[in-house]
Amino acid sequence: MTPSNPATEGEKPPKPWDIPPPKMSEQKPSVRIRNFDEVNQGYSEGQVLQEAERCMQCKKPTCVAGCPVEIDIPRFLAAVHQKDFRAAIRIIKEKNPLPAICGRVCPQEVQCQKGCVLSRKGHPIEIGRIERFLADWEREHGVEVPKLPKPTGRRVAIVGSGPAGLTAAGDLALMGHKVTVFESLHEPGGVLIYGIPEFRLPKDIVKAEVDYLRQLGVEVKVNALIGQLYTLDDLFELGYDAILLATGAGLPRFLNIPGLNLVGTYSSNEFLTRVNLMRAYKFPEYDTPIIKGKNIIVIGGGNAAMDSARTALRLGAEKVTIAYRRTEAEMPVRREELRHAKEEGVKFQLLTQPVEVLGNDDGWVRGMRCIRMELGKPDESGRRRPQPVPDSDFEMETDTIIFAIGAFANPSVPKCTPTLAVDRWSCVVVNPDTLESTIPHVYAAGDISGGEGTVIFAAGEGKRAARQIHAYLTSL
Repeated sequence: MTPSNPATEGEKPPKPWDIPPPKMSEQKPSVRIRNFDEVNQGYSEGQVLQEAERCMQCKKPTCVAGCPVEIDIPRFLAAVHQKDFRAAIRIIKEKNPLPAICGRVCPQEVQCQKGCVLSRKGHPIEIGRIERFLADWEREHGVEVPKLPKPTGRRVAIVGSGPAGLTAAGDLALMGHKVTVFESLHEPGGVLIYGIPEFRLPKDIVKAEVDYLRQLGVEVKVNALIGQLYTLDDLFELGYDAILLATGAGLPRFLNIPGLNLVGTYSSNEFLTRVNLMRAYKFPEYDTPIIKGKNIIVIGGGNAAMDSARTALRLGAEKVTIAYRRTEAEMPVRREELRHAKEEGVKFQLLTQPVEVLGNDDGWVRGMRCIRMELGKPDESGRRRPQPVPDSDFEMETDTIIFAIGAFANPSVPKCTPTLAVDRWSCVVVNPDTLESTIPHVYAAGDISGGEGTVIFAAGEGKRAARQIHAYLTSL
């Protein structure tokens, strides 16, 4: 492929890595801060063709190695270059049944796009934005359901309908197995529904991806809390040959500081669930009990912290501040989300560690006592470890505090299953090669076994689990 950007007479044509990718259109900050509509508007057909043309079709495509679900990226980009969008989305869905989701929320910049050879000299190809376009194009022009293989007669129960569970469900269905997904809440999607705001990942997109899995024959049962409504033994007695635990990281973390029980403290998990799954953003149509503070502090520096802060602004907060114990350079949030938060007016209080939540006589939050930090030597994550600065205490006024500092593995199944081994972080212990737990034929994938990660990491683990389960089922 040769880039179409023409050179002026007498000049050499630009190299693919020197051509900047097209800018994606976005809602203006002054407009989007008053709604929950999707911020990013997606690439146009012309932009997609222009961007795909930069692909050099490397003999050793390092972009593929950076994709947790192993999509054949050069092959689908070649199809896009030929304007064969149907073939391109088929290639993607050979490996990934959730392209509209992954095209929106996966951190491609540190995965496939980081591996793109063009990134070594300049601008990598915007692979994620092209994937998103293709998924949206298919939804508009008709979703194609592949021919299913002859049924194997084997049944698999998947506990949890987040990215790991849904990806595994799609793969196992395409292998000919009968799959049932059990979801404890009243809508399938897990963190994709309740943990990511509408303005980043519309609910209709998730529902469309789940509907595609249903067309593959996947059965989805909601309001089904495994561990209490059904035990793992019950599932085996119901005739399932294998079980995959994919319940995610649903137990929020808090700082061990005084004042956590004051009215006006939230975990980001609870806050976003109330807004997303219980539709607090549609008040008064949905009378969801949620405190809509005016001066909000969000503790953390990841995507959940930024999602919470930006959601709070849309619910009417006058001031939202991110308090983070390191500097901006160490924040794990996607750079695009950080930029969006700044554009929308989120404030940042960096090198700050909360030490106490302060309350008034009525038991409500009135402030937060903090200490200033400085960065020392790198820790196990490679980031410089924050250390307190002596005698640097100060107070911040606030009426609502949201803790977005991560989550532990969902305990719903392990605490009801004593024979299921877990580690000190409550993650299910699995064989690293087979992903099988200490209970025979019970597997685990995603955050429940690997700790809190990204959507695409969980999807990749779901694919691994599906392969292992398939190997077991075909040996029977």
